[in-house]
Amino acid sequence: MESERLTVVVTAFNEAQTLPLLHPRIVAALDAVPGLEGRVLYVDDGSRDATWETIQTLAASDPRVGALRLSRNFGKELALTAGLDCVDRGAAMLLDADGQDPPELIGQFVAHWRAGYDDIYGTRLVREGEGWLKRGTAALFYRVIGRLSKTPIPADTGDFRLLSPRALAALRQLRERHRFMKGLFGWIGFRRLAVPYRRAPRLAGRSKFSLWRLWNFALDGITGFSTAPLRVATYLGLATAVGAFLFAIWVVVKAALWGDPVAGWPTMMAVILFLGGVQLIALGLIGEYLGRLYEESKQRPLYLVETWRAPGEGVCSAVRSSEPGGSDADGTAGLERKGQ
Repeated sequence: MESERLTVVVTAFNEAQTLPLLHPRIVAALDAVPGLEGRVLYVDDGSRDATWETIQTLAASDPRVGALRLSRNFGKELALTAGLDCVDRGAAMLLDADGQDPPELIGQFVAHWRAGYDDIYGTRLVREGEGWLKRGTAALFYRVIGRLSKTPIPADTGDFRLLSPRALAALRQLRERHRFMKGLFGWIGFRRLAVPYRRAPRLAGRSKFSLWRLWNFALDGITGFSTAPLRVATYLGLATAVGAFLFAIWVVVKAALWGDPVAGWPTMMAVILFLGGVQLIALGLIGEYLGRLYEESKQRPLYLVETWRAPGEGVCSAVRSSEPGGSDADGTAGLERKGQ
């Protein structure tokens, strides 16, 4: 009987300090699961420190380790996509390189996978090492997107999860450029199960996500999985028009009944500035959606690969094909391997 394979995909950006601390924990967790063929795939998302050299060292010392280096920094969501595209068989486990998500839970995730679940995701009970501002904005974001989106996106849930082979195959069919992975995981459906856990502080270093990047990340999530902002702009315009009409009636009635003169300059400026602000908000929302359509229409590849080393194989250069991929691993990864 062929053993079940699980590939742990770890995306890293300037994480040279954390990977040597994290890797032994991953290997120990995989070895503790009987009947499992465990592999680890590290994805270097254009790091500027010694992350790639660290990954190469780990790959040279452990034949179960694969190494993928992107041509530049494409962002975490596309780095995750690249890593998942390279999983050719079995299930995939997503793990952050900072060590905040415990690899010791791999055995529990695998047990649920064997019980028939397709998407087993971790839900954070405690977010240690995070300030009140980040926790507060995260809670607000999940509340907002939960109200706006029709796709189920569980609160306090990140990328820490296990995807079954059929969930992975379904996810590969979604090739949009602005990728909000938490939403894509929910969109594919299948049998899902939450595993609560306590999130630890980082093993080393600092988070690469600034408040500005978190804002853009939230914007991608909201615009990618809801058209509610456009409807809000419509309702706001309608409410403004009704309010302006009622105000005009009030001004006429007040002048006719009590002879109260209309304040010209202040009233006019207030109305103009208010209407201008509403129009700019509406134009900005429309432009945000149109900009995403424009970027999708160019059909550029999601990412480019500089170097790819499959577990147990030698290092070779690779480039992602510019042709649209299908739903299979080879079609979506699009790696043109050399020397194999």
